[in-house]
Amino acid sequence: MESAKQRIEQLREELDRHNNNYYVLNSPTITDKEFDDMMHELENLEHQYPEYDDPYSPTHRVGSDLSKGFKQFVHTRRMLSLGNTYSVEEVDDFVHRCKDGLPGENVTIVGELKFDGTSISLHYSHGRLVRAVTRGDGERGDDVTENVMTIRSIPLRLQGSGWPDEFEIRGEIVLPWKAFERLNEERAFNEEPLFANPRNAASGTLKLLNSAEVSRRGLDAYLYYLLGDNLPYDNHYDNMMAARKWGFKVSDAMTLLTDIADVDRYIKYWDSARKELPVATDGLVFKVNSLRQQLNLGFTAKSPRWAIAYKFQAERALTRLNHVSFEVGRTGVITPVANLDPVLLSGTIVKRASLHNEDIIRQLDIHEHDMVFVEKGGEIIPKITGVDTDARKTDSRPVTFVKECPSCHTPLVKKDDEAAWICPNKYGCQPQITGRIEHFVGRRMMNIDGIGDETAQMLYNKGLLQNIADLYTLKVSDLEYLDGFGLKSAQRAIQGIEESKNVPFGRVIFALSIPYVGETGAKKLAKACGDIDTLMNMSVEQLTAIDDIGPRIAESIIDYFSSPANREIIERLRSYGVTLSNPVNDNQSQSDLLAGKSIVISGTFTRHSRDEYKEIIEANGGKNVSSISKKTDYVLAGDNMGPAKLQKAQSLGIPIINEEQFLELIG
Repeated sequence: MESAKQRIEQLREELDRHNNNYYVLNSPTITDKEFDDMMHELENLEHQYPEYDDPYSPTHRVGSDLSKGFKQFVHTRRMLSLGNTYSVEEVDDFVHRCKDGLPGENVTIVGELKFDGTSISLHYSHGRLVRAVTRGDGERGDDVTENVMTIRSIPLRLQGSGWPDEFEIRGEIVLPWKAFERLNEERAFNEEPLFANPRNAASGTLKLLNSAEVSRRGLDAYLYYLLGDNLPYDNHYDNMMAARKWGFKVSDAMTLLTDIADVDRYIKYWDSARKELPVATDGLVFKVNSLRQQLNLGFTAKSPRWAIAYKFQAERALTRLNHVSFEVGRTGVITPVANLDPVLLSGTIVKRASLHNEDIIRQLDIHEHDMVFVEKGGEIIPKITGVDTDARKTDSRPVTFVKECPSCHTPLVKKDDEAAWICPNKYGCQPQITGRIEHFVGRRMMNIDGIGDETAQMLYNKGLLQNIADLYTLKVSDLEYLDGFGLKSAQRAIQGIEESKNVPFGRVIFALSIPYVGETGAKKLAKACGDIDTLMNMSVEQLTAIDDIGPRIAESIIDYFSSPANREIIERLRSYGVTLSNPVNDNQSQSDLLAGKSIVISGTFTRHSRDEYKEIIEANGGKNVSSISKKTDYVLAGDNMGPAKLQKAQSLGIPIINEEQFLELIG
């Protein structure tokens, strides 16, 4: 037993060190397989010896599907914003003011990158992360500790020695360019709104209620300021170098600058070099190095007098609009796209820029063949920010949004509360049909090899595919003589179609192209409903009781299954053997111990997730209900149970049981 505990501690220590080498120092010393093997060994040991579980173990980095809101935490020290400038001269003036405010003293400035993400405050006690809080309003922020613990560049336990028993370190949560591009590719594929920049994506990700999804997205963090009563040094720079030794990711760009000439050279260098960085930056920060001098310079009501932010100018170019095309997505949404004369921005050639919707076109007042300003700056997605009206021809006409589908010419429709125009001809509009087929065969959906975008369109044009169910009627002889196919490639495609019948139910739901139902939502639906028949017959109330399923998604699901065409497709998929239910869990007890009992679940739990408790209730004959009434038999209450539900349950005299009592109840 003791040797197992020692091995667990040894593995945790080694994995923490290798995590730091990989995510912070960018210098791994072992292969990915060696790391994975160690992680698997630790997971197995922790499973075998649950008494040695530790929330700071590297195995807990993956996050949890358990959803909960965020508590607010009052900052020990206010999180102030910095004064901004776009002028090198004003930065020079800042240095002069600092020197004038500290007469007769040497003033050293620290230059840093200004990362374009979302601010975070990390609190450590005795070498362990105990709390992570967003900036909020500067006085208080959201406690996002569980999500931050999934970020592998943030140490859960510190390395080395010499840190104060209690301290706070502040920094920026960022989403690297590669992770941002991957995330937006996924969202584009799902026809979800794209994030405009990594800052928005990082901020939105940090506030997700699903820490497993936070972990998957790949956030990173750079730390830039240490606060506490017993810091190792009396200056900012040395404190941050010490923090680097403790395992924090501190930018190599942090530099000591002795005079204004150094500051100007620093600005000039990073104005160009920043474009090669793996993360988004929107400027530089300059701070007085001495902590004593910082205190003497003091603060204004909103910002410190000893620091200033220099913002880079967004990169912008003027180019000609050739025409606006209108493209049809698989859910029928019409997207206007500006087709431009090619222009170089941030190292890439830009030829197209989304105009998003009719409202944007009106706001910009774009005319045919206008000269338009295109920006990329911190925005990886090119966007049109304005029009050079002086260059506009007198006879040019405003760009108008189409009134009918550019593909099938069906009149477009729009809901009053939405900006998007939609083609309602779901089953007769080619881009929608082929788009759904392309989505269905995708790697994260049914993973059918050999049926790509062009192939789907070709098979549609030849009358072989009219919907996703037709895939299961294809034969090798249908494919082997088509362009791009031979006997082997045709056999591979048919084999892929056959193997797709075993794809898990959650991925099948995702593959159906139900509007607004993404990959994560599909998995939650599959887990909550268990099979397609239950899903097809659920009400809005039942659907919205599922974590992360809001009214808009619920209504979209009901609308999808109200279509006879979609129901026919489902029945055909069933007849071809596609998986339309979760596998029966032989280890999960089936009983009637809760028969006729209506149970409300509220709060957060440690033994099982909310969805797992819902499955257990149904497996034992009970019924999950979302709201408390006189007909409710029990409230299964975890931590942080909603006060309104608690009060209502108590007023109605409904038994409130915790998870241990519930598990005893079902034996």
